[in-house]
Amino acid sequence: MSEAACAGWTIIEQYVGPGGRPLDLSSAVHELADGVLERVATTEHPQPLLGLVEMRRSNPDLLDDAGFVLVGDSIGDPGNAGTMVRSAEAAGADAVVLCGESVDVFNPKVIRASAGALFHIPVVTGIELAAVKACGLTMLATSSHEGTSMYDTDMTGRTALLMGNEAHGISEDSSVDAWVTIPQYGQSESLNVAMATTVLCFEIARQRRLLNRR
Repeated sequence: MSEAACAGWTIIEQYVGPGGRPLDLSSAVHELADGVLERVATTEHPQPLLGLVEMRRSNPDLLDDAGFVLVGDSIGDPGNAGTMVRSAEAAGADAVVLCGESVDVFNPKVIRASAGALFHIPVVTGIELAAVKACGLTMLATSSHEGTSMYDTDMTGRTALLMGNEAHGISEDSSVDAWVTIPQYGQSESLNVAMATTVLCFEIARQRRLLNRR
């Protein structure tokens, strides 16, 4: 909850269990008796402070000026979705888009897996891939078996990195500008979608950092 407060999200109420201390905010504070927190929280061993935070929906119009966007197409696992948001924020992406049949960005497991990053990067939902491409972004899709190596792909322009569903990959009707692959040297067939996202996001960050030094 402290990450949400630091990022300027509205904290509506705070629930404090034994041993906990509320944040210094203007929101209402409720003291909970021993054992209550464990019954209402979604984790087995919750922190002694819970908060009710007002959901913040990001406007798709912000994509018009974005230079680096991560797009998740029908990402089903909340742990993967949260990790992808975390990696994108850490790599300096301007926004994340979760489209198709992706998990709800406010799923508790997504929020926990994002480790607070969800509160620091805009996450756009409710739009289709065509709307992302219409913003003038180059759509780079990933594949484990085809495409150009990420080391040989220029990703310094306005880029949308498209990651597909864990089981089915990227939708067949996706309008892709180029395919990118991560060179692998072992025997594994492919990387988990969250791992692949992390690798590619930081390669994009590396290329952009080098360009800015020139």
